[in-house]
Amino acid sequence: MSTQDDKDQVTRQDRLIEHSYDGIQEYDNPMPRWWLLTFAGTILFAVIYLLNVGPVGNGKGRIADYEDDLKTFANAHPTPTGAVSANKLLAMVKDRKERHEGEELFKKYCVSCHRMDAGGLIGPNLTDNAWIHGGQVTDIYTTVMNGVLEKGMPAWSTMLETEEVEQVVAYVASLQGSNPANPKAPQGTPVTP
Repeated sequence: MSTQDDKDQVTRQDRLIEHSYDGIQEYDNPMPRWWLLTFAGTILFAVIYLLNVGPVGNGKGRIADYEDDLKTFANAHPTPTGAVSANKLLAMVKDRKERHEGEELFKKYCVSCHRMDAGGLIGPNLTDNAWIHGGQVTDIYTTVMNGVLEKGMPAWSTMLETEEVEQVVAYVASLQGSNPANPKAPQGTPVTP
């Protein structure tokens, strides 16, 4: 055997992994350099992206872009504050069209808890002068908007438009003293309208 063959044999032996499975030894074949550079590049990009190092490419950075998107959305979709003018609601109570719209919404969403005549079922009687969360029109509005989760009433501001909530409140306020048949017993504090 020549010395060149001996060198090749030693080199091949060095590259064989000691691990043997079913009499087969694995050959230690390193990854190509281009693959290793690509892998290192992805790790470097991930670190830069994670740290949000300034404007990489276009823009101010991913966190600043996200916060700008949130502000844009919040400006386009303002959250209801729950505040409304009592004068506006009282004017709606006197408006026959608004009350009718409120009645239709009441029949669609509220009768399962308050009955068709608002005499109370699971929810309280809405025709007497006793109110659990306040009986002024602004109190009724706040209750409808925010709901009473512990009693099972959802926050209708998440499901209805603000104008629709106002119409329902106008209808409910117009029911005071309507005396339905077999109403639920008064609950809460009496309020003078």
